[in-house]
Amino acid sequence: MTISIETFFDADTNLFSYVVADPESSTAAVIDSILNYDQYSGRSSTKSADEIIAHIGNKNLKLEWILETHIHADHLTAAHYIKEKIGGKTAIGSNIIKVLKYWVPIFNTENDTPLDGSQFDFLLDDNQKIKLGSVDINILHTPGHTPACVSYLIEDAVFVGDTFFMPDTGTARTDFPGGSAETMYDSLHRILSLPEETRIFVCHDYPPATRKPNNECTVAIQQQQNILMNQKTTKAEYVALRNKRDAGLSLPKLIVPSIQVNLRLGTFGDAESNGVKYVKIPINKL
Repeated sequence: MTISIETFFDADTNLFSYVVADPESSTAAVIDSILNYDQYSGRSSTKSADEIIAHIGNKNLKLEWILETHIHADHLTAAHYIKEKIGGKTAIGSNIIKVLKYWVPIFNTENDTPLDGSQFDFLLDDNQKIKLGSVDINILHTPGHTPACVSYLIEDAVFVGDTFFMPDTGTARTDFPGGSAETMYDSLHRILSLPEETRIFVCHDYPPATRKPNNECTVAIQQQQNILMNQKTTKAEYVALRNKRDAGLSLPKLIVPSIQVNLRLGTFGDAESNGVKYVKIPINKL
């Protein structure tokens, strides 16, 4: 075991971002960064991203990868900002093309949102391996929440995005466009098939009042304790329970700005004739 993992938490969105480093080569990867955004004023800030950048600088690391587990609907990515400041290659799962083809026409942003995914440096295929210094990053396509969801398996740690939550809160919703409870079951099962000692790092935690936010457990703990998907859960059971839960959920409060910005890798797109950039709200479409 050689990698080091530093965790950054944003309380406004209950998001965990990660800096994974290979000490041997002094290289690092950022997973699921955040651009801070106030939905009421429309103001953004780089406070959280600057903390990550400062950490990388303080540890004398070279940023090699800026990785997204999927196109998030509950926070804005800082991928573009971080790359602009300290470099790094941006990457996401290759099924991002499906997400782009669905959402870009809804927001009518073809002018500044490429449909071919070229805003990302790399589109990653299932079972592909990329290098973080001397360490392999194994790409696992884990769709279900969205078609483009991937997990990153690095040594004994897997960064699962919005597939698993902590065991007492279950798994992510599957009612977004292109989502599927049946597909999610297969993805969850794939993660549960990893060695029991594999550490699972989640993207979000929405804890009950009885505990503080947590971001890490193991495959074994999920197998035994997850309230929606454990080693005894059948596909039919999971699908019925997941669909029932999804039917009562409201949309994430930041879904409109998040998807538009994240499909562009974290930018607000082209300015209009007055020099101002805008977030579009499609009426009666979501």
